[in-house]
Amino acid sequence: MRTVHAIILAAGEGTRMKSELPKVLHSICGRPMISYALNLAAGAGVKQPIVVLGKGAELVKPHLPKETKVVLQPNRAGTGDAVLVAKKALGAPTGEVLILYGDTPLLRRTTVQKLIETHFKAGATCTLLTAHLADPSGYGRIARDENGKVVGIIEEAEANAAQRAIREVNVGTLICNTQALVAALATVTPSASKKELYLTQIISHIAKQEGAKIHVAKVEEVSEALGINSRGELARATGVIRQRIVDMHLQNGVTIEDPQSTFIDYGVSIGADTTIRPYTVIETGVSIGKRCVIGPFARLRRGVAVADEVRIGNFVELVRTKVGPRVRINHVSYLGDATIDEGANIGAGTITANYDGKEKHATHIGKGAFIGSDTVLIAPVKVGPGAITGAGSVVTRDHDVPAKGVVVGVPARPLGQDGGPSPARPGAGEGRAGERSRGTRALASNGAPRTDGAPPAKREGAVKVKMKLKSARAAKPAAKPSKRKAVRPSAKPKRPVRAASKSRRRAARPARKAVARKRSKR
Repeated sequence: MRTVHAIILAAGEGTRMKSELPKVLHSICGRPMISYALNLAAGAGVKQPIVVLGKGAELVKPHLPKETKVVLQPNRAGTGDAVLVAKKALGAPTGEVLILYGDTPLLRRTTVQKLIETHFKAGATCTLLTAHLADPSGYGRIARDENGKVVGIIEEAEANAAQRAIREVNVGTLICNTQALVAALATVTPSASKKELYLTQIISHIAKQEGAKIHVAKVEEVSEALGINSRGELARATGVIRQRIVDMHLQNGVTIEDPQSTFIDYGVSIGADTTIRPYTVIETGVSIGKRCVIGPFARLRRGVAVADEVRIGNFVELVRTKVGPRVRINHVSYLGDATIDEGANIGAGTITANYDGKEKHATHIGKGAFIGSDTVLIAPVKVGPGAITGAGSVVTRDHDVPAKGVVVGVPARPLGQDGGPSPARPGAGEGRAGERSRGTRALASNGAPRTDGAPPAKREGAVKVKMKLKSARAAKPAAKPSKRKAVRPSAKPKRPVRAASKSRRRAARPARKAVARKRSKR
């Protein structure tokens, strides 16, 4: 039975990162760098990896699985010293030891598995992971004899001009027989240049042992050899991993319109036939169903679960929200700590005010509900199935909207059964009643004119009178055509005479009567 232990070296300070945060905690596509090494160890079947930490260990420990064995390296005296510190945690020297690094996140699981399989098939004492680079600067070189056998690894600081010209480099990851590793570690001495203990010194010692075999396995891609020591290298590694994530979703039947402007983190699940439009950000822990359309310019944060056939449009942000099937959230909305049931429509500008300054609160929007544009839902609050909120409504906390209810205004209040506003509460001001009346006219469905504040009976009477007047005008016979000859228009048209106002007509009435009396006497 094969037994594989794992030691992860993660004690480096990362001084070139120029950060107070330990290097292995810098995030790549939604998770810290150390998580990639832990994932490789898990893929090798290691249940209790040994992680060597240094400065900032108290910050790294919360990100490690509970079963991880943590070993502290008090003095950073090189990789050889780090493995010597971890030797005690290995226990009995049995099986094989897989050495991983916390700052090489680009290594694939398949590459590490290939390394392990090569080691066991060849019956090797030690197997190294190597790469051929056009520019090997910064890496240790693989030294071979005239027969092509590996005889050692030369660190760049110790290499001469001829050795620096070697293009085959040591990636760092290796698997070694535990007994051979422990024996070789006892022979490691400080380097001439940095006075550090290099783990790579064990290779030359093992190569000299009778019956020992040293093999190599090459990386699948050259980019896997990249170690992270600066912000620039961190950015390049992020780009490589992001492209891998996008490629995986494309292979699974997801349409990504512009991979270069789409940002999907590690640990996101997306169903087939879903379309992701440009400038969309999907963070770790998000799940999206089938036949959805997401974006452009959408942001889905942790804790979001989207069902099938959902439309999430531009400038929409979701966090800790569950979205049911066939929901539409098309424009400029924020939904946090919300549950949205099947078929609901969320209007543009909708906001769930989920934070009261101390705690986060939940919002529940029922099946088929219609949330009007610019609605603010102050959590905790519930909107029942089939309910409607008018545009610009503010639904205050604990004032739930009942099933098929309609609310409007600020604060939102229910409409009456006849389509008008509910009666004003005692002491309510005229301004608020006027707002409700205006809202009632705006929501009228039959197109009939209404009078602000008028009771239903008076409104119905006004409608009947107007309808009678219209019918009377329609029944009136058309005027007979005039027999007078048409008068040719003058060169200059006469200015229209303005109709006299009612007060002027009243003032002129006695004079007109007097003229009429004189004419009758004649």
